[in-house]
Amino acid sequence: MPLGRPSPRLCAFLTLLNDRLGESIVFPLLPFLLAGISNDGRTLGLLAGTYAVAQFSATPLIGALSDRYGRRIVMALCVAGSVLGLGLFALTVSLPWSQLWPGAAAAGLPLALLFLARLIDGLSGGTAATAAAVLADITAPEQRARAFGLIGAAFGLGFILGPGLGGLLARHSVTLPLFVAVGFAVVNLVVVLTLLPETHPPEARIALPRRRELQPFSQLAAVFSNPRVRRLCAAFFAFFLAFSGFTAMLVLYFREAFRWGPDLAALAFLVVGVVATVVQGGLIGPLVKRFGEWRLSLVGLGCVVAGCLLIPLARPASAIPSVFSAMALLAFGTGLVTPCLRSLVSRRLEGTGQGAALGSLQGLQSAGSFLGPPLAGLAYETLGHQSPFWISIALMVAVAALVAGGTQGRTSPTPG
Repeated sequence: MPLGRPSPRLCAFLTLLNDRLGESIVFPLLPFLLAGISNDGRTLGLLAGTYAVAQFSATPLIGALSDRYGRRIVMALCVAGSVLGLGLFALTVSLPWSQLWPGAAAAGLPLALLFLARLIDGLSGGTAATAAAVLADITAPEQRARAFGLIGAAFGLGFILGPGLGGLLARHSVTLPLFVAVGFAVVNLVVVLTLLPETHPPEARIALPRRRELQPFSQLAAVFSNPRVRRLCAAFFAFFLAFSGFTAMLVLYFREAFRWGPDLAALAFLVVGVVATVVQGGLIGPLVKRFGEWRLSLVGLGCVVAGCLLIPLARPASAIPSVFSAMALLAFGTGLVTPCLRSLVSRRLEGTGQGAALGSLQGLQSAGSFLGPPLAGLAYETLGHQSPFWISIALMVAVAALVAGGTQGRTSPTPG
């Protein structure tokens, strides 16, 4: 590799960071960005979920394409889609529709454009799976949990920078953070096109599966039919179903149970970003070497359960220390679980199409991320405000049972 050229690992990390920045900047501002278009809560929920649905539909194809044609071109197309989607979203919420076309809002044009923008961004949202495939290409199997920790580090850092930057820029203009996110995506596209080497050589490439096998449900069914990873994939899906569900209700619960404002809620999520970055960016490698992926997965699930338990048990007088401790536990546990489960699946499928396999995991994550929030919201309104946390605890216990039953004794710490 030429002197001074960034490593593929750094390029993958920057792509993952940009992907998370785009989401973390936009999502907290959605109610304010839509103020002149729609204030309906159901619209907000559907708009927030459109990305995950589109990502779930497209990620299996994106993973297979990266196995067939290489990582670089596929990642470039994904980032270009993010530029287009974010750009259309920013333009739509910035235009003075009442002046350009007084009947536009009544006709539903701005809202339709916003859904189209989120759809485009989601359809090209295979950057995480493709970046994970790049990391798998350049990393030995026993080191992949540490490498996949970069995914969580990018998530954590994006979770720190995105809401903080968005809130700071929104003081000047609520749409300014969107255009900054577009700028980040453009820079990311230039980096991929000019600096990322191809990590998947032609001799390692495999033919595209049949069209039927590229349907998201068909590919997920195929990965579930593999007895080597069936339980782990079920655990991965259930984990994100539970995690995305109760996290979607957190701010609402903080406001109603503790009367917290946006400052305290944002500070709680800042704790998540800091802890996740430290764990997955620095601690995961030594921890895996010492304890192995299987043990760390179970420890991480225990931390998530403890964090879920602390939140509904907290009382207003002691809410700040209880909730902040809970958020740290949640971040620490998630920082262990996600890279370790990815590594376990990747090692079980060594040599059988890393892009498609990791694309299936991303599809499972997207499916859980779409289904979790509306189900948690339904439970929140019909079963009680604390119900999403208790349901998530039950699901996490089930995840632990799946992991314990499917991996015990098959993955050991790497000899030091």
